[in-house]
Amino acid sequence: MARQSISFTQPNDEWLKSQVDNQEYSSKSELVNDLIRQARNQQVQIDWIKAKLEKAEKSGFTNDTKSEILKQSKATLNG
Repeated sequence: MARQSISFTQPNDEWLKSQVDNQEYSSKSELVNDLIRQARNQQVQIDWIKAKLEKAEKSGFTNDTKSEILKQSKATLNG
Protein backbone atom coordinates (compact mmCIF):
# COMPACT_ATOMS: atom_id res chain seq x y z
CA MET A 1 0.00 0.00 0.00
CA ALA A 2 1.31 3.43 -0.92
CA ARG A 3 2.02 5.84 1.92
CA GLN A 4 1.30 9.54 1.52
CA SER A 5 1.74 12.59 3.66
CA ILE A 6 -1.14 15.06 3.45
CA SER A 7 -2.13 18.17 5.37
CA PHE A 8 -5.63 19.00 6.58
CA THR A 9 -7.19 22.25 7.66
CA GLN A 10 -7.97 22.39 11.37
CA PRO A 11 -11.74 21.88 10.93
CA ASN A 12 -11.17 18.90 8.64
CA ASP A 13 -8.62 17.38 10.98
CA GLU A 14 -10.97 17.79 13.93
CA TRP A 15 -13.77 16.12 11.97
CA LEU A 16 -11.49 13.22 11.02
CA LYS A 17 -10.42 12.82 14.65
CA SER A 18 -14.04 12.84 15.82
CA GLN A 19 -14.94 10.06 13.39
CA VAL A 20 -12.09 7.94 14.71
CA ASP A 21 -12.86 8.85 18.34
CA ASN A 22 -16.51 7.84 17.80
CA GLN A 23 -15.23 4.53 16.46
CA GLU A 24 -16.85 5.11 13.06
CA TYR A 25 -13.43 4.25 11.63
CA SER A 26 -10.35 2.69 13.15
CA SER A 27 -7.99 5.30 11.67
CA LYS A 28 -7.84 8.47 9.61
CA SER A 29 -6.36 6.42 6.76
CA GLU A 30 -9.36 4.10 6.73
CA LEU A 31 -11.70 7.09 6.67
CA VAL A 32 -9.84 8.87 3.87
CA ASN A 33 -9.78 5.66 1.80
CA ASP A 34 -13.54 5.25 2.34
CA LEU A 35 -14.16 8.85 1.25
CA ILE A 36 -12.08 8.27 -1.88
CA ARG A 37 -14.04 5.07 -2.66
CA GLN A 38 -17.29 6.99 -2.30
CA ALA A 39 -16.02 9.75 -4.60
CA ARG A 40 -14.93 7.19 -7.19
CA ASN A 41 -18.37 5.52 -7.08
CA GLN A 42 -20.04 8.90 -7.50
CA GLN A 43 -17.80 9.61 -10.49
CA VAL A 44 -18.95 6.35 -12.12
CA GLN A 45 -22.55 7.51 -11.81
CA ILE A 46 -21.73 11.00 -13.08
CA ASP A 47 -19.91 9.54 -16.10
CA TRP A 48 -22.87 7.24 -16.82
CA ILE A 49 -25.35 10.12 -16.64
CA LYS A 50 -23.14 12.28 -18.88
CA ALA A 51 -22.94 9.48 -21.45
CA LYS A 52 -26.72 9.03 -21.34
CA LEU A 53 -27.26 12.77 -21.79
CA GLU A 54 -24.80 12.97 -24.68
CA LYS A 55 -26.48 10.00 -26.39
CA ALA A 56 -29.90 11.56 -25.88
CA GLU A 57 -28.73 14.93 -27.18
CA LYS A 58 -27.26 13.33 -30.30
CA SER A 59 -30.35 11.24 -31.03
CA GLY A 60 -32.80 13.92 -30.02
CA PHE A 61 -34.67 11.60 -27.69
CA THR A 62 -34.47 8.47 -25.56
CA ASN A 63 -37.01 5.68 -25.29
CA ASP A 64 -36.20 5.17 -21.60
CA THR A 65 -38.74 6.46 -19.11
CA LYS A 66 -37.73 8.62 -16.16
CA SER A 67 -38.18 5.65 -13.82
CA GLU A 68 -36.02 3.42 -16.05
CA ILE A 69 -33.24 6.01 -16.12
CA LEU A 70 -33.43 6.40 -12.33
CA LYS A 71 -33.38 2.61 -11.86
CA GLN A 72 -30.34 2.26 -14.16
CA SER A 73 -28.61 5.11 -12.35
CA LYS A 74 -29.17 3.54 -8.94
CA ALA A 75 -27.99 0.15 -10.20
CA THR A 76 -24.81 1.73 -11.56
CA LEU A 77 -24.15 3.53 -8.28
CA ASN A 78 -24.76 0.42 -6.17
CA GLY A 79 -22.49 -1.69 -8.34
